[in-house]
Amino acid sequence: MPPTKQEVYLKELQNFCWDNGFNPEPMRNERLAFFANLVVEKNKVINLVSRKDVDSIIENHIFISAYITKYFPEKITKFLDIGTGGGFPGIPIAIMRPDLRGLLVDSTGKKIEAVKEFIDKLKLSNVTSETARVESPEFIEKHKGSFDLIVSRAVVPIIILIRYALPLIKEKAFIIAMKGGDLNEEFQKAELKYKSIIKKSTIYELAYKPTNLRNKKGKKLVVIELQK
Repeated sequence: MPPTKQEVYLKELQNFCWDNGFNPEPMRNERLAFFANLVVEKNKVINLVSRKDVDSIIENHIFISAYITKYFPEKITKFLDIGTGGGFPGIPIAIMRPDLRGLLVDSTGKKIEAVKEFIDKLKLSNVTSETARVESPEFIEKHKGSFDLIVSRAVVPIIILIRYALPLIKEKAFIIAMKGGDLNEEFQKAELKYKSIIKKSTIYELAYKPTNLRNKKGKKLVVIELQK
């Protein structure tokens, strides 16, 4: 009998993890593979990931969203995923780090309905989701000063991400954003405006075996430490 799609996803995920010395508990990998299957099925009725990305759901969405937890600072407790879309990177983070609480936010109601369904089917008790714009006065009033980590697969510039984050974070917090391309100009603008609160900033090259050696795909992880 041929393997199920979920079994194929699990094998592919395990290979990426083994190749890169990244060793999640087996149960976590199984949940990640289950999540991949849920996203692909739901993607047939609502556009959560691009059609071309469906074939590389493990590499481009599941593995990379789980892998960035390697770069998380210590002593964080609650994260906010801005523009989560189909639950990335928030749901893989919640699976990898059950000790963290999280809120996944997107302004598109249909996407958040899908995310709520995923959270329910994955039986994740440490995350919730909300349809909202994080810059709205209502959202800020509800969640101000709540988070010590902001995560995003950020299409918005870093300067905007910091602006969104400021009313929502505790006195000390981190922004972790997955981005591509040349970030020098973005960084300069952000550091110029928010010099007094950026304590430290680092860009990591997200190279991994076997398909992104020497980071030919230009995947980067921006980590910014903020102190209000």
